[in-house]
Order: sequence, then structure tokens, then C-alpha cells
Amino acid sequence: MPHIDPREVTLEEKVIEKGINRTAKVVKGGRRFGFSALVVVGNRNGVVGLGFGKASEVPQAVDKAVKDGKKNLVRIPLKGDTLPHAVYGRYGAAQVFMKPAAPGTGVIAGPSVRAVVELAGVKNILTKSFGSNNPVNLCKAAIDGLSKMRTKEQVEQLRGVTIE
Repeated sequence: MPHIDPREVTLEEKVIEKGINRTAKVVKGGRRFGFSALVVVGNRNGVVGLGFGKASEVPQAVDKAVKDGKKNLVRIPLKGDTLPHAVYGRYGAAQVFMKPAAPGTGVIAGPSVRAVVELAGVKNILTKSFGSNNPVNLCKAAIDGLSKMRTKEQVEQLRGVTIE
């Protein structure tokens, strides 16, 4: 896939609900705390990316995650305000099933997957997650599934046939 230049699109960023984690390193004088942040960036029009950043303070971790998310942008084909077809995404033990929905359905998804699909620009979708409920792996599974999306025209071109 061609790389998407973050300067070409105006991006929104959203910190995942359970995406800020605190870690502790025990040293001679006590505990040293570090933070990790999980952020989704997207333009709500078919471009989305996921970033993960670690630092000793929360704002710096979020900034690093945003920077990382802008490096990992993917373009997703949309059919109106939903997906072209149903798809499974996998990452580690997390599996996410995403299915197009009728207009007016809204985004039926857990908090991690919801952030990814909303910033991708999907307004009507049904999702179900299986396996691990780790927010990092769920987001990566959702991105994996969305990046597998193909429009009817792309499939016709790949196979060299016309689809009715």
C-alpha cells in the first residue's frame, strides 16, 4: 500500500479509553513510574492509524503515540458510510468481526474498536470481538480487518472479471 503523508490530510486524534497504562520500576529509592498511551488518529474519511507511545509523563506518552499513529496511516475503502463487505481482523489472540450495517444503525462496537472505526469514517457498523480483550490487540485487529477491505472495482481488477 502506498504511504499516506500526514500533511496531506487533516487528522483528529483520540486516546483510547483504557489506553493509558502506568508501569512501575522498583529502584533503590522507591518506585519509578512510566506511562504508555494508545492513540487512534484519523480523518473520518477513510484514513486511520494507530499509535503507541511510552514516556515518564502522560502528555509526552500521548504526543509520542500521536506521532507514531501518523507514521502508521492506512486508507480504507468505504461504501457510503459503512463497509463494502464483512471482514475478520486478527492480531495475536484478539479477533474482531466487522459487518456493514443499514443506515441509522450507528456504531455497535466496544470502546477500543469504536474509536478506530469512527475515526476511519464508518457511521453504520456491527462488530463483535472474540478472544483477547486487550485494547492494544483489539485496535490492531480492527486495523488489520479494515486494511483487508476491497471495493467491488478493486476485486474486479484483481481477478480480471466483472462482478454483477
